[in-house]
Amino acid sequence: MRDKNRDRLRERLNPTLPASARAVVVGAGIIGCAIAREITRYLSDVVVLDKENDVACGASKANNAEVHSGIGEEAGTLKQKLNVRGNRMYDDFVAGLGVEFKRQGLLIVVTPRSVPPEVTEKMGPKELDELLRVKIPEGIVAYGKAAGIEGLRVLSREEVLKREPNVTPEAVAGVFDPNYGLVCPYKLTIALAEHAVINGARVILNTEVTGIRVEDGEVKGVITDRGEIATGLVVNAAGVFADEVAEMAGAGGFRIHPRKGATLLFDRQVTSEYVRSSVALFKMPGMKKERSKGGGAMPTVEGNLQLGPTAVEVEDKHDTSITAEEIEEIFERFHYLLPSFPREAVISAFSGVRAPTYEEDFVIEASERVRGFVNVAGIQSPGLASAPAIVEMVMGFLHGLGIPREPRPDFDPTRPSTPRFAELDDRERKALIRKDPRWGNIVCRCEYVTEAEVLAAIHSLVPATDMDGVKRRTRTGMGRCQGGFCGHRVAAILARELGIPVTEVTKSGDGSPLYLGRAKDLLRPGRASHG
Repeated sequence: MRDKNRDRLRERLNPTLPASARAVVVGAGIIGCAIAREITRYLSDVVVLDKENDVACGASKANNAEVHSGIGEEAGTLKQKLNVRGNRMYDDFVAGLGVEFKRQGLLIVVTPRSVPPEVTEKMGPKELDELLRVKIPEGIVAYGKAAGIEGLRVLSREEVLKREPNVTPEAVAGVFDPNYGLVCPYKLTIALAEHAVINGARVILNTEVTGIRVEDGEVKGVITDRGEIATGLVVNAAGVFADEVAEMAGAGGFRIHPRKGATLLFDRQVTSEYVRSSVALFKMPGMKKERSKGGGAMPTVEGNLQLGPTAVEVEDKHDTSITAEEIEEIFERFHYLLPSFPREAVISAFSGVRAPTYEEDFVIEASERVRGFVNVAGIQSPGLASAPAIVEMVMGFLHGLGIPREPRPDFDPTRPSTPRFAELDDRERKALIRKDPRWGNIVCRCEYVTEAEVLAAIHSLVPATDMDGVKRRTRTGMGRCQGGFCGHRVAAILARELGIPVTEVTKSGDGSPLYLGRAKDLLRPGRASHG
């Protein structure tokens, strides 16, 4: 059985590049995988290409996981329109995927710092109180209603502090938005990719698109560093590289300018009850950092708390570095909103690179110059929240370009998921261990992950081939010790299952070796070994 599993794994790790496909999706982030999954409702012959060694390796693995309602978007933009619709569609969007989604809501807090000093200086106490307590909250609700966002509710100071007792005592009023949701973005991307594979799609990684073949104004093929795939339909969902892919086809006209966002992650055993909902400080237009919602405090579906993100323009599309200054900036920015925040509970920091255009709006269009080429670009926040509506819009173009409009009768609506040992009761755990003793081998103590879960991640339809891939699927290394206990155990399992020396196991693909080599190999020639 183990030999058969390894043979299947080798086939998934080294898939043959097909000679042709009805449709090719460039980019295996959440948007690309969601579009591919939707295409398989109508036909199975679709290929997803990505130059990375896993799905969700761009912004999809490094955003704050919030399914925004649309309340923070500029009125009249495509972003706001698709955000509002996408939020409404989310429950159906994730159905059958085995991915947790919950609506925790957003508390918008109004304080004297919500108004610029030059404005407050011109107001008397009563006038300022009315602005903060009445006019601003009612204005937020009215703005939301105009955008089609329902259920917004004005809260008094007492209601704000009752709901979130850890926010600043300077709170004057607030607005609660029940539509905000949480989902794990990389687990959702993995689930969408696997669901697409279940229904016939091929996800081919470690394969870089180097050109688009266009003849007589029509797409004819996708050229990669491994060969060419003949196709008449290309969906460009390449994230920060979408402008470059579009130029390959002569279907550009927009530019991506990368913007980095850093976020801090905290120990859930310390902060899981610190806030009930996402919390943000309201600031009047013009006070926020340019092109940023301002960030806030956000729980994750797993119970950790996040602070951030920042918004910094960068030149390098690969720049996911985080400096000590950026970490301190996040603490300083949110100290006012959450003055008693236990900053010593921070366990990790991460950043992602957004893909905004200079128009600061989504670019979703079927090219008028190149038939069969569809751009899905400029997908920054709220791209995660907008995903269902983006897919819906793209499918409208694809149906017009030849994708059948009638759904396949054999489309499988569900994607089986691996049980999480940490969430099972004793009876369920014992039943699994009786079937396979590896369910009883705890690999990660912090997150209570078993060997069986790690094996399931490695042998999945979209296999985890490095430490981060296993981490995204199982949460190994995401606890307080950040892999100090489980790291070498996971590496040993990866080496065994992939049939490679442990010294070839990587953190996140090529260029990220986990080990420099055997300790004995580092000894000088002739130096005595102590065992």
